[in-house]
Amino acid sequence: MSAEHVLETRGLVKEFRGFVAVDHVDLQVRRGHIHALIGPNGAGKTTVFNLLTKFLTPTRGTILFNGTDITAERPAQIARRGIVRSFQISAVFPHLTALENVRVALQRKLGTSFHFWKSPKTLDRLDARADELLDAVGLAQYRDTVTVEMPYGRKRALEIATTLALEPELMLLDEPTQGMGHEDVDRVAELIRRVAEGRTILMVEHNLSVVSRLADRITVLARGATLAEGDYASVSQDPRVLEAYIGKAVDDTAGAHA
Repeated sequence: MSAEHVLETRGLVKEFRGFVAVDHVDLQVRRGHIHALIGPNGAGKTTVFNLLTKFLTPTRGTILFNGTDITAERPAQIARRGIVRSFQISAVFPHLTALENVRVALQRKLGTSFHFWKSPKTLDRLDARADELLDAVGLAQYRDTVTVEMPYGRKRALEIATTLALEPELMLLDEPTQGMGHEDVDRVAELIRRVAEGRTILMVEHNLSVVSRLADRITVLARGATLAEGDYASVSQDPRVLEAYIGKAVDDTAGAHA
């Protein structure tokens, strides 16, 4: 494995009672890149994410992180190595403020996550870093807002802030713009671009306009297997990709950015 690759899979397979959901996927994620995993519904994208973070165990194949075989490791070990994942559904605490959500994530990094019996004042030393992270994702004005009262797009931004609090080496973003209006999509896409500086991101994303703007490299899955790989210009013109998307989605997006 090249030192330039943070993550690599070799012959990754996942079968469910004879159904092959992931079929010999070879993935190489280059350090410092935004790498997008795309494909039509049922292509196996989220299953690949679940294999990488060990929510599922591979049937066959190998997963390497910084050259180390992590195939048999448990989810907590994967997280400690610096692989942190966000989910399709926003995973923040709805009845805590934005600041409190980020502080919880910072506590995890300190190993004091469950010290709930201690005085809240013991957490004050985390406020400066929490404020920095909120500012980094454009949420300074929401610092003391209870999360349930925040707009959906801002909640996703908060989730990215809590992910950053864990200081990940590799961020896995699962459908970060799902369910958003145009304005929120643009805001979150720009946020991803900013936080990607100095980091590596692997993202599953259905919005091809976002993919075209952000991704350095794209892997296209179809029926669990790798269909194509390359930059957006080459992938969007690949006849196999056009057929997999029934032409329309890729053609429309390619036309919009021509």
